[in-house]
Amino acid sequence: MSLTKKGYRDRIIDKKIEKSLRIFGAISIEGPKWCGKTWTSLNHANSVVYLNNVSNNFNERRLAEMNVDLILNKEYPELIDEWQEVPAIWDGIRFKCDEDKQKGKYILTGSATPVTKDIHHSGAGRICRMKMYTMSLFESGDSSGEVSLKDLFENNVKDKMTGKVDLKRLIYLIIRGGWPQSIEMNEEDALEITQSYVNDILKFDISSIDGVSRDINKMRMILRSLARNESTIVNNNTIIKDVNESSNLASPNTVLEYIDVLEKLHLIENQTAFGINLRSSSRVGKSAKRHFTDPSLVCGILGLTSESLLNDVNYLGFLFESLCERDLRIYIESYNGNLYHFRDNTTGLEIDSIVEMNNGDYGAIEIKLGTDKIEEAAENLLKFNKLAKKKPKFLCIISGLHEAIVKRPDGIYVIPITALKP
Repeated sequence: MSLTKKGYRDRIIDKKIEKSLRIFGAISIEGPKWCGKTWTSLNHANSVVYLNNVSNNFNERRLAEMNVDLILNKEYPELIDEWQEVPAIWDGIRFKCDEDKQKGKYILTGSATPVTKDIHHSGAGRICRMKMYTMSLFESGDSSGEVSLKDLFENNVKDKMTGKVDLKRLIYLIIRGGWPQSIEMNEEDALEITQSYVNDILKFDISSIDGVSRDINKMRMILRSLARNESTIVNNNTIIKDVNESSNLASPNTVLEYIDVLEKLHLIENQTAFGINLRSSSRVGKSAKRHFTDPSLVCGILGLTSESLLNDVNYLGFLFESLCERDLRIYIESYNGNLYHFRDNTTGLEIDSIVEMNNGDYGAIEIKLGTDKIEEAAENLLKFNKLAKKKPKFLCIISGLHEAIVKRPDGIYVIPITALKP
């Protein structure tokens, strides 16, 4: 019998976990703190070891530090929560998986990628790595799920009215974010929680990840710069320049190192460029699009409220794009696919999102908060379709305020983000 917590909401990753436990000896679930890794893992585990358990004076961690076998002895699947606190556990589990070839023995969770020389084997073939994110709108119950990515790939989408979407509601969803414990909170409380989350990261995690002392103020400036550039294609030199406008104390190497720490803490998820097949590969932009793991982090870092976002609709559009691309990443990765963006350096043509299945099929998506930009988005998609040698399976505009699921005469779908699911 699993250790599922009362009130647990099903997550999209649940099916992937079930399948992987049938195939591999162990799985490793990585993602930002507080995104729900532990509760989701308990939904599949029959026993658990908490390495960060303060109530017993970290006894299980101390046992693991003496000999990892002292904790790898419970009923399978056994959950080891925050395993990176004792990196030797990785090799111990890899060895255990080789002992009898039994599947589904261990579930590892980690909110940071350990920086250590103590891991001697990748775990390939024994330990399946998977990434977990905050909740998508479908998981939190804020999307009706009337159309799926699978439907789009199979051209199986029917026109349907979905109802009016309130702009203030969309802003609330951005500020609240997809943190499981914030789902029922009002905007003010959710924002306060996110700001506290960011402060804790600054105070503890940026140094505890590898024991290197780091400057909180420098990291805060980097976070603010990244937040101001959310959902944009901006290189590291721009971030360095932005940070040094406030302080000349942050060297380029320091800025790059600090950004690397944020990646290891799973707080930023850069959206890489799509390698479309064109006549000249030099035309295809290579720069990644900047994202925080959840748009609420941007709001927490910059102190953004509904009122401030309503006064800056242009920036609100970037945060809406971030919200949509968070969900698209979750949805496409449930099919073992990937999320990209596209830019043609010659013409400047940009496509917000490319979702690609692992068989190479892909769809091109433009994201627009309001309906006033839909024609512009459609024009971009048609230009892209003409440019691509291998044609996309579908062209789609994801909108915030559109009131229906529609297939236009030009074949482009228009879908509200609040009607989408995997």
